[in-house]
Amino acid sequence: MVHAQFDATARQDLAAKAVAAKTRKDVSWQQIADAAGLSVAFATAAVLGQHALPEASAVAVAELLGLDEDDAALLQTIPTRGSIPGGIPTDPTIYRFHEMLQVYGTTLKALVHEQFGDGIISAINFRLDVKKVADPEGGERAVITLDGKYLPTKPF
Repeated sequence: MVHAQFDATARQDLAAKAVAAKTRKDVSWQQIADAAGLSVAFATAAVLGQHALPEASAVAVAELLGLDEDDAALLQTIPTRGSIPGGIPTDPTIYRFHEMLQVYGTTLKALVHEQFGDGIISAINFRLDVKKVADPEGGERAVITLDGKYLPTKPF
């Protein structure tokens, strides 16, 4: 049976416990994703409390991290989503994404609507990828791909 959380606290507590176990066992997010049989972005989001894991994935992740049966069950519950409390984020990495949307949000909206029409980009039917690439000018660059299904607005 599918269960849902209506208070984010339980999943937040489990996320903290899972990250502590990840650190203690020196396991990467990719290793967790491999155990789950899912993409690294989805598995990471799930362990951090933003997605439910399928049963086999939840059991495998719990086993890898040394979590108990109750934790594996909780990893399968549909969470109350939203990992950033209200207001402007203070973590520098998260703030930069906020800043990017402040600067480019209206540009993205204009381009999406011009190319697709009135609608939204789904965060449910969605893929995320993060890659590190060499910068031709020296150093490294982050390539972040947000790949969401376009959902048109339907008049009724």
